[in-house]
Amino acid sequence: MKVNNSQIEIDAAYEGIKGLALFEAKRDLSEDFLVRQIYYPFRVWEKRITKPVRSLFLVYSNGIYRLYEYAFQDLNNYNSLVLINQKNYSIEDTTIEITDVQTVLKNARIVAEPQIPFPQADSFERVINICELLNGQELNRSEVTERYAFDERQTNYYTDAARYLGLLEKRKDGGMPIYRLSENGKRILYLNYKRRQLAFCNSILSHKSFGNTLHKYLENGNMPTTSEIINIMKQSNIYNIESDSTFERRSSTIKGWLNWVIGLINE
Repeated sequence: MKVNNSQIEIDAAYEGIKGLALFEAKRDLSEDFLVRQIYYPFRVWEKRITKPVRSLFLVYSNGIYRLYEYAFQDLNNYNSLVLINQKNYSIEDTTIEITDVQTVLKNARIVAEPQIPFPQADSFERVINICELLNGQELNRSEVTERYAFDERQTNYYTDAARYLGLLEKRKDGGMPIYRLSENGKRILYLNYKRRQLAFCNSILSHKSFGNTLHKYLENGNMPTTSEIINIMKQSNIYNIESDSTFERRSSTIKGWLNWVIGLINE
């Protein structure tokens, strides 16, 4: 396929002694991206200069800069993209100790379960990123779906998860759901890195099923089994879950979110 005069966009370019680094930058934690966003700039500049051209993909979310460096194994093959390096960076102190998490768990005030579907959204980082997306703006369901390349069901899962924690609010306009950040969500996003993470932890652990599962996790040193988590869920007065198969599916969210909490700890 021949391509002529295609429009390209480069978010940033930095030339050093040893090479030229081309950046594509995003604020959305999507699971994929369009390869042409780095392939076309790379092909244009590798023909113009003799220095090596490096393709970097930058994603910023929740105080963390995630850098991915890609290379093309075959210059003429659009699909020959390979990841060769990945690093995370922060300009804030990211030190969180296990005692910080234990203090949040001890002081968390258990809230009544909201009449919102229990979360089915395993990636808590994505929940945070949805809140960042809505910081300072309202978006309807279709706009969120398009922004993340979700299907509509995933949009419902992640927005409902954020609503479950009191981070988002929903209203309807002509039957279309409109989402915005809650006052509590705004407050948390304006905290510094450490306080923000611990505030998110508090939002999670204020729900009995999550708090009790983490208690068991810390006591035993490993994640409780699915059956143990289901038993905890059944004792937590969760809204509108009846079948064991639904409890099992939702238990994966508890595992995912608590792994995020534990992953914050600097050992």
